[in-house]
Amino acid sequence: MSRFESIEVQRLRWFAGVAEELHFARAAKALGISRQRLSRTVIELEQELGAKLFVPGDGPTELTDEGRELLEAAREIIARTPEPRPAAESAGAERLRVGFVPGVTVTKWERIWGERFADIGLDLIPVPMKEQESALRTGAIDMCFVRLPIDRDGLSAIPLYREVPVVVVPKDHPVAAFDAVATADLADERMQDASDLDDAAMTMELVAAVSGAAIVPHSIARLHHRKDLVYRTVTDAPETEVVLAWPVARTTELVEEFVGVVRGRSERSTRTPTRSADTKPKKQPAKKPQPAKKQPPAARGRSGGAKHAGKRRGR
Repeated sequence: MSRFESIEVQRLRWFAGVAEELHFARAAKALGISRQRLSRTVIELEQELGAKLFVPGDGPTELTDEGRELLEAAREIIARTPEPRPAAESAGAERLRVGFVPGVTVTKWERIWGERFADIGLDLIPVPMKEQESALRTGAIDMCFVRLPIDRDGLSAIPLYREVPVVVVPKDHPVAAFDAVATADLADERMQDASDLDDAAMTMELVAAVSGAAIVPHSIARLHHRKDLVYRTVTDAPETEVVLAWPVARTTELVEEFVGVVRGRSERSTRTPTRSADTKPKKQPAKKPQPAKKQPPAARGRSGGAKHAGKRRGR
């Protein structure tokens, strides 16, 4: 009796599928299961047999000698076992809930997830910034694209990008004539409180109504763009940082797979889930602002070279 006879036939069918295809994503699609489940089955078989079935590494999927031995035995066992009637996986059996705060665009990662894990639902849930941390800690969502700062205790996070700040002003405002300004150029402006990004639409309404100004992350200005407002880069205001966060205690294989998608890991390298994640975002170099094509308002006023720069102070 072969030492492989005790292995469940269904697991052998799945192993044979990927062993013959030598591509986890294509095999999972052909077998009608998730690639995450197929990867887990292979890992369990390797642990059970105490041997690697596929050559480790990021190269093309390739069987080891033990893998070829198991494939030969699996074909014999499968050939003499009646083919079971296919049973569809329960709808919604596996789902991942990912939140995102205002200004974060998730369509790219949604598309990649759909291509790789077509049978695993991905729920993308808008989350107000004021609720981003509580949603994670209460289990309302599994992961969330959050905007720092948050309390990092008990949370894992990977850094994604930093956002350049912009000032939003009416389109006929003198600042609109420039590509970039410094905070000193806004010293005499009527600045609106833009700290509550969940209420950014009202902030924009106030800017338009009273001809004031507000400094917000670039994505927020773009999200609430209006024809009567423009936004310009602020060269010396603090940037904001967006990270992907989740509770350390709930680091599931689905969570690890989504981390791989966000990090840009290839299909081939995601067949073995990641086993660790950064607990603190790494500091990334700040983006250099685009050089201003025109001189900022304050500077032009000092040099006396602009027709339109004067008389905009002292409102």
